[in-house]
Amino acid sequence: MSLWRAYAYAWITIGLFLFALVGHWLFGWFAYVDEQTSHGQAIRIGAYLVLMMRDTLENWQSEFLQLLWQVGGLAFFLYLGSPQSREGDERKEAKLDAILRQLGPEGERTIAELDRKFPRV
Repeated sequence: MSLWRAYAYAWITIGLFLFALVGHWLFGWFAYVDEQTSHGQAIRIGAYLVLMMRDTLENWQSEFLQLLWQVGGLAFFLYLGSPQSREGDERKEAKLDAILRQLGPEGERTIAELDRKFPRV
């Protein structure tokens, strides 16, 4: 499988992110020039860069980083197997084991076989 296909979701996300970032800066430039012109002030690249960096970091702080933490952090903790991410899986497994044990030796074999095939965390 190619690198492009294996990470297609990531490439699409990066592409959309770059498109949005370039659009933000481009339309920010148009707004900055319009505002400076309407106030009769000089157009300075330095002032524009400071303004756009501030706006970009505000957007990242309030939305991008928050979403990154919610999605990335929760996925990370789910991967680690934190108690908050299990949502009662142990309880469900215990109930199913109790039901299978009612079958006697056949149920015990089924539990052992499932435990070999799908190791418990």
